[in-house]
Amino acid sequence: MPAVRDQVIAALAEARHTGWDGLLAAQRAYLDDFWERADVELEGDTELQQAVRFALFHTLQSGARAEQRAIAAKGLTGPGYDGHTFWDTERFVLPVLTYTAPDAARDALRWRHATLDLARERAKQLGLEGAAFPWRTIRGQECSGYWPAGTAAFHVGANIADAVARYHAATDDDAFDREVGLELLVETARLWRSLGHHDPQGRFRIDGVTGPDEYSAIADNNVYTNLLAQLNLRAAADAVARHPRHAAELGADFEEAATWRDAARDMVIPWDEMLGVHPQSEGFTNHQVWDFEHTSPGQYPLLLHFPYFDLYRKQVVKQADLVLALHVRGDAFTGEEKARDFEYYERMTVRDSSLSACTQAVIAAEVGHLELAYDYFAEAAFMDLRDLEHNTRDGLHIASLAGAWIAAVSGFGGMRDHNGELTFAPRLPARLERLAFRLLFRGRRLKVDVTKQDATYTLLDGPPLRLGHHGTAITVSKNEPVTEAIPPGVERPAPSQPPGREPTRRALDST
Repeated sequence: MPAVRDQVIAALAEARHTGWDGLLAAQRAYLDDFWERADVELEGDTELQQAVRFALFHTLQSGARAEQRAIAAKGLTGPGYDGHTFWDTERFVLPVLTYTAPDAARDALRWRHATLDLARERAKQLGLEGAAFPWRTIRGQECSGYWPAGTAAFHVGANIADAVARYHAATDDDAFDREVGLELLVETARLWRSLGHHDPQGRFRIDGVTGPDEYSAIADNNVYTNLLAQLNLRAAADAVARHPRHAAELGADFEEAATWRDAARDMVIPWDEMLGVHPQSEGFTNHQVWDFEHTSPGQYPLLLHFPYFDLYRKQVVKQADLVLALHVRGDAFTGEEKARDFEYYERMTVRDSSLSACTQAVIAAEVGHLELAYDYFAEAAFMDLRDLEHNTRDGLHIASLAGAWIAAVSGFGGMRDHNGELTFAPRLPARLERLAFRLLFRGRRLKVDVTKQDATYTLLDGPPLRLGHHGTAITVSKNEPVTEAIPPGVERPAPSQPPGREPTRRALDST
């Protein structure tokens, strides 16, 4: 492409002018600044400490060097997936960049915005309104035509909308909100309003979709999809209220926004009364459970040994789906619902995807299974350093590397950011003596330092910030750290996993 060639020529000219010493100094300054706002410190596991920093570096590199182009699933590290990008970017990579390198998160979302016309065109091809973003792409066109079920993975758009809302809440970047975020939110909300419908009982249904779990497809009312769509619809309506004049230029008004709020209010969230859990999608818990006992270790990943038709009809989960909803939309579940849901899906999640371990770590930590969370944390962090899936030759798993940060900060740090409110509920596993991490939020630089007894919140830069600690509101001011005790956790029986699919016990490893 001429534009890429011109950019390379300009970069080379600038490099020659700057010289080696100048380039080295600039790189050192850039990385020093990054670690000052993003470092994660672990005490008690030196090897895992190194793995987390390795993961953070590659997550930064994949985003900072994307330069308003797609962040590929393998970043800049290898030819896997032919350089394509997936929903992994918005769901796993952008949350990390939003709180550590927000300019890179903004640029990634600007790239999505640049592909809107193609997404609108795809929606029209599917008989829908708004924008239908592709499951797999390089520059905006759908590149997964060979996998029909991927067409129904509409949750891609809701993940983009969630990344938009999360970025704005964390940065107060109003210019981005008007120029980029508003249009992304409006067009994705229009998609949901046309894809779903109100049934005779007045409930808003989204039927025939594929959620994050690729061993289930074309299902009705996938909980993750519906809850993310609900968030999308509300965020779009709020954006129209913030920017009515700019929304009018997109043909969006308060009347249309009201239909989005109605759909969000009436959204179907399936519940299995008999089991006391949320089915992954409507009817999922009525399916026959996969025969795990007679599935040999050599038959994993299942997709290489069994027809998708068989997988789609059974209760077997490739990667966190309902459990991912427990994290991203934790505000929609009670604590007891999370514990029961996690235990139920732990028994049938086989982790044939590298995207699962970090999410299972987060929810395991939240519901009280700290040692299990530690094992999943290590799996996400060592995915490539130990070549756990035997395919690192194709490039690193950027989303799993980002997931190492998520497991540390959202898992053991207990960070949540629902509705623009930053809260923490930290607890450490036996092996770790201390966890400390830094992040950016609304122009402030915050450090959280956790031991087994307490957590100290220190505002390094910026005006006072209101936070939550285990349900208690606190306010931190610069140079006035706040230390809060960590209450005792709930003890629960350890959940089981499919035979042979348990994570490696990190606590038994030597470092």
